[in-house]
Amino acid sequence: MIEKEEDTKDLRFYSQKSIAIATFIGGPLAAGYLIRENYLSLNKPDEGKKSLLIGFVATILLFTGIFMIPEAIIEKIPSFVIPAIYTAIIYSIVEKIHGKILNEHKENENNFYSGWKAAGVGFVSLIVLLIGIFGYAYLSVGGDEYEKYDAEIAKFSKNETESLLFFEHYETETDNSLLQELENSTIPKWEENIEIIKNSNTIENLPSELLEQNKILLKYSELRLKAFELYKKAIKEDTAIYDQQLEQIHLEINEQIEKLN
Repeated sequence: MIEKEEDTKDLRFYSQKSIAIATFIGGPLAAGYLIRENYLSLNKPDEGKKSLLIGFVATILLFTGIFMIPEAIIEKIPSFVIPAIYTAIIYSIVEKIHGKILNEHKENENNFYSGWKAAGVGFVSLIVLLIGIFGYAYLSVGGDEYEKYDAEIAKFSKNETESLLFFEHYETETDNSLLQELENSTIPKWEENIEIIKNSNTIENLPSELLEQNKILLKYSELRLKAFELYKKAIKEDTAIYDQQLEQIHLEINEQIEKLN
């Protein structure tokens, strides 16, 4: 049964578009989490738990399938194709289970969570996936170089996870609080991440595929740092003139993420 407008007008949801963006970035796990949040807004925790579980299982099946594809074939597939396919599938599922509620919510000009917050969930999901992939590589190949690299990437991932909380605070915290977070935590973490990647390049006998990955991670980190420095300027100057520049940087960030996928 579809909830009437008066039952949902005070609620917030993630839109189909936001869920699609998060899914493209972070895979089915991100989708499962956001669909769960929508179910929780509708006071349906059991369905929410099922959604998160399905997202987790789908992620495992997806990457198991990808790892089984011969390398010669996978190299011929453009990097955006597989994410585009599972994103389209998730979009269709969201449209089927929540489409009428979300469309009605939009038509009545009710509130949705921002796309940035959804993207933040996608990035956190991506971190989880990368940790899993690095762990798989370590267990499969082994060696001191992987152990050292894994330790560096663990620090990188911790910094990234903590820094991306900024997007959750962006809508709720004061400008002074956001500036303190940027200056004392977020920006220093990305400066540290740049050094982490540079240091990991000095590990002896580091496989060529990890060196190539580091080039992407370094570019990604530099873009993150640039973006957060722009957020700092925008908040200090109380202006929206950097919005277009930030949008371009985030597009470049997504390009690096696609390369990692």
